[in-house]
This record gives sequence, structure tokens and C-alpha cells, in this order.
Amino acid sequence: MKAPVIVLQNVWKTYKMGEIEVNALRGVSLHINHGDFVAITGASGSGKSTMMNLVGCLDLPTKGSIFLDEKDISKMGESDLAQTRGQKIGFIFQQFHLIPTLSAVENVMLPLEFQDIPTDISKKKATEILQKVGLGDRIEHLPSQLSGGEQQRVAIARSLSNNPDVVLADEPTGNLDSIAGANVLNLLQSLWKKEGKTIIMVTHDLKLAGYARRIIQLKDGQIIKGG
Repeated sequence: MKAPVIVLQNVWKTYKMGEIEVNALRGVSLHINHGDFVAITGASGSGKSTMMNLVGCLDLPTKGSIFLDEKDISKMGESDLAQTRGQKIGFIFQQFHLIPTLSAVENVMLPLEFQDIPTDISKKKATEILQKVGLGDRIEHLPSQLSGGEQQRVAIARSLSNNPDVVLADEPTGNLDSIAGANVLNLLQSLWKKEGKTIIMVTHDLKLAGYARRIIQLKDGQIIKGG
């Protein structure tokens, strides 16, 4: 059997605020298998975003270990973390984070160019991914010329450009109307069911969490359900 893609072992994350220490995560242990669709839920302040930052190699734990494809990322330096992010993980954010002066295809090309892939190859691949998410006729449009749902699909295409093992989606429908939001969730489900991507979605909305195969609920930095 294939080893889990992500393993958290007794992970703590402590922030110092003056003389006060705040434990955002408290002894969290978790396994996420290849090809799973996991929703991480909980109220504001429960530790959802902290967990996503740690799993996404954006931060390091205060205590404990985090393994990505059996490599302990909690012991990596910043350059190794950055390389791992670029090769293994795709990010989808609530705010889209598209560069306004770049076209849709140029936004999707960015992660490829950061990996030193030639421009002609990057553009061909970015175009193919935009076609896959239904934006083949919008590739030269700027973000301001796209609807919110279209901008989020560009963001999803960008997250897929390096063919990552894991896609992390942070409140991916938070800025969308119900129809555009449903389209984005259906796209995430398709990536999971048809392409075997590992999807990890952070959301406070239990209805959205229902799209996932597995729900993990956090409260006060600890898993209270689904671990």
C-alpha cells in the first residue's frame, strides 16, 4: 500500500504575542492518503489556516513532525521548502491573488517560469490547462475583464500548472456567488475523482465540506472529529 502523502505527528504551533504564548495547534496528528479529498472545518480561530500553512510548506511547526511524501518538511530550510512548494503543492486562495497586469495565460505560466521552464513550453501548457477549466476563449483576458468565477478558475488553473500532488484550497468559494461557487466545487471534485489529485479544502461552511470524502473538524487547535 502506498504511504500517506501527508502525515502530521504531534504537531504544535505556538505564536508569541508579547509575553503571551498562543497555541494555534496543540498536538495534532493526522494522515492524508494519496487521492483523498479532505475538508478541514472549524470556527474562526480553530487552527484551520495554521494547519494549511504548515501542510503547504509555508510555515514550520514549533514541535512535532510533518511528512510530505515521507520527507520531513519540518526539518527543511527555506530554499528546500520553496522548492517543495513549487513541485508538490498547488494553492487556491479565496482572494484569487492574480496579477492584474498579466493575462489569464500569463498568470498560469508564472509557477512554470519560476521552475525555469522555457516560455514557449510554459505558454502551451498554461493554455491547455485553461482549456481544461473551460476558459480556452479567455486566455488573453486580464483579471479585470473576467467574472469572479472565471478569475477563480484561472487561479485553479495556476495551481495545476506544475501538476502538483496536492491541491490546497483555502475558502475557494468565499468571494463567489452560489452558482460560480458550485462550479468551482464541481471542478475540484472532478480533479479528485477523474485525475486522482489529493484535495485539501479549508472551509468554515459544513455544506461545502460535504463535497469532500472526509471531514476533519478543529476546535481550539485540536482535532475533535475525523482524525
